[in-house]
Order: sequence, then C-alpha cells, then structure tokens
Amino acid sequence: MDKKYHIMVCDDERDIVEILTYNLSKEGFQVTVAFNGKEALDKINNKIDLVLLDVMMPYIDGLEACRQIKSNPETSNIPIIFLTARSSEIDEIKGLETGADDYITKPISIKKLLARIKAVIRRQEAASVTNQIVLDKLILDLDNYQVKVDEEWIPFPRKEFETLVYLAKNRGKIVKRERLLEDVWGDDVVVGRRTIDVHIRKIREKLGKYAEYIETIKGVGYRFKK
Repeated sequence: MDKKYHIMVCDDERDIVEILTYNLSKEGFQVTVAFNGKEALDKINNKIDLVLLDVMMPYIDGLEACRQIKSNPETSNIPIIFLTARSSEIDEIKGLETGADDYITKPISIKKLLARIKAVIRRQEAASVTNQIVLDKLILDLDNYQVKVDEEWIPFPRKEFETLVYLAKNRGKIVKRERLLEDVWGDDVVVGRRTIDVHIRKIREKLGKYAEYIETIKGVGYRFKK
C-alpha cells in the first residue's frame, strides 16, 4: 500500500489507544485519536480512511457512533472495525448490522488487527476503482450486471441484479417488500408482492451457499445480513 492511510482510533482506555497508535504509526499509518463516541463524531471527516471503534464508551457508545457515521453521506463509505470485549454471536451480529465492516474482540492481537485493516482497505479500494460492491467472496459488478460467487462470474437478469444490489446497499437494514417494489420496479410495470418473493428465490439459487445472506423477515420483507 503506497498511500499513507489515515486511521482514527477511538477507545476510552488510554493504554489501548497508545498501543494501537504506536503500532499503526510504525506501520506507516497516520493516526487520529478519540476517547469516546462524541469525540469521534466531532473529529470524523472524509479524509479518514478507516475507523477502529470501541463499543463500550461514555457519552456516545460505539454502536451509536457507527450509526451516525454511516448515516452521514460525507462519511458513510468509511470502513469501521469494532473493538470490543464482547464475544457472543448476538453482539457480533448487532455490531455488523449497524454498518461495521469487521469485528475484533479484546485482548487485541496486533498482528491480526493489522491483517484485518489491510484486508478492509483492499476491499474498499477494489470497490471504488472498479465500481463494485465487494462482500467477502461475493463481488457485485455494477457495470456489467453480474455477480462473482467465489471464483465464478454469474450473469443476472436486470431486476434480480437490481434487487440484490438494493439489498446489499442497505446491508443490515430490513427492507419492506413495498419499498423494493417502489424503488426497484417503480412505474416500469405493475407487479405484486409475489413478484418480489419469486425474484428473491431465484437470486438465492444463483448465490448458492451464500443464499443465507438474504434473510426473510416474515410478513415484512428482507434483509441482507452479511
């Protein structure tokens, strides 16, 4: 990585901030520090390339800080990695649903953290350069209406692709069927709720083992939960 990336470290434990700042600086990163969610929100700007964000903090916790960063158009594309002492599956899901890109539990392995940071930055770079949405082993090519599942490119019919992209862009949020009909189909054609369900079924078939990324919210709609 030739560019000098700018990382914000936000944690209310000063010794952790000092350790992370030292190691990140040693790796060539520029570092901005904050000691609670409010301070992080005051300092965040579009020059920051990635945020390391503690979950349990005073004033504004990490989950709320993440939500606000992701809801601001100027900062919504900044990757966030949560740092937390919580390790249960429900906490991980909650963290990722706020829009975070990764989740690391304390005590922190510096070697693992650096590897995760570089992986997230690579994904971000790939998405910005090639107009793609990159989600682990899934790549959505927005220019060519195709999806790379593991190592295979699969073409998608237009509405299936647009439905998948819409869900992926709203990752972690419940999207109602009515909203999909309005935003994806619009006034193109008169379709019913059943049309959405059929398209979702076909999308899942193409995604194979990644079909579980699309969660059905019974009686409401769908959520891309990865």
